Amino acid sequence: MAARIGVVTFPGSLDDVDALRAVRLSGAEPVPLWHGEADLQGVDAVILPGGFSYGDYLRCGAISRFSPVMESVIAAAGAGMPVLGICNGFQILCEAHLLPGALIRNDVRTFVCVDQDLEVTSTSTAWTSDFAPGQQITIVLKNGEGGFVADADTLDRLEGEGRVVFRYRNGNPNGSYRDIAGISNERGNVVGLMPHPEHNVDPLTGPTTDGVAFFTSVLSALTARV
Repeated sequence: MAARIGVVTFPGSLDDVDALRAVRLSGAEPVPLWHGEADLQGVDAVILPGGFSYGDYLRCGAISRFSPVMESVIAAAGAGMPVLGICNGFQILCEAHLLPGALIRNDVRTFVCVDQDLEVTSTSTAWTSDFAPGQQITIVLKNGEGGFVADADTLDRLEGEGRVVFRYRNGNPNGSYRDIAGISNERGNVVGLMPHPEHNVDPLTGPTTDGVAFFTSVLSALTARV
């Protein structure tokens, strides 16, 4: 039976359909989840997609963090379920304290949309095991508030514990501290990043297919848990 991976739709989500398609192309069963319902429908993993949840009217991800579905996501993540937050989803994970730090306005003060070079700095998470350590990949990046910030102690801890999962290479597009593009929790089942791997699964629509390994990685992690 195929793994079931849920993708949450919040008011203002833009990339939920793209994430569902990426899940399907990886060989898993995509399961749409609604922000207003706490039931995760028995999924094996959850993706919080990109977009502008609740219009980003208060602070990116701040309102979504209190959606009924997040209560269940927080509990499931605590029990070891793989959770991936992409762009706005990364912001929601930080607001929910599933990941440390925060995302602030890009230092260039404009919305950035580029094909961004990244270095894979950790392959020990549920979402990166199919990459090679140090692998250079190119993933679509599009954000206005993508600057990752945290205090020095938190940054040192993330680096010391191997929880920096991706770094920007060949230019830092948003002023993220220490070129950090993505991080994980201590257990490695929760990952957040600003670039959009769901846009890099088909050569027709992306600069590379480097995003495929995100979705095959989680399938490997789920198989290993069985």
